[in-house]
Amino acid sequence: MLEHGLTYEAHRVGAVYTTRARTVSETDIVTFVNLCGFTEPLFMDMEFVARASVFKRRAAPGALTFALSEGLVIQTGLIHETGMAWLGGEIRVVAPVLEGDTLSVEVEVADKRETKRADRGIVTYRHRVLNQRGEVVLEARVQRMIRRASA
Repeated sequence: MLEHGLTYEAHRVGAVYTTRARTVSETDIVTFVNLCGFTEPLFMDMEFVARASVFKRRAAPGALTFALSEGLVIQTGLIHETGMAWLGGEIRVVAPVLEGDTLSVEVEVADKRETKRADRGIVTYRHRVLNQRGEVVLEARVQRMIRRASA
């Protein structure tokens, strides 16, 4: 893990970073769905899950998968003290994440571009969220404003 985040200049297109892993617990799912109002039977009603779900165990909303992946990325230190803003991106849920699955993220620096402001640049990352079997469960293309070394 990095002690300090990478400045815009230190980002190298093609560089890949891998996060630590994190297991998704029932508590994670229940807390998230209650906090965010995702009170869908698929996430809250285990009788419904047993009777009608193809998964037969508690599933995590895709929004939770993305949120957990962002936390894992932040824990790398890659953007610590250099990340200025999350500018958006494209997210694609590829496969379900279920209670007990363990996630990690491969982060690739896909692109970077300068801005008119001398203190910042824009870095585009490609995230691949993997489960414990190495299967991709979520893909994202994320843009962040990153502090320049001269700032």
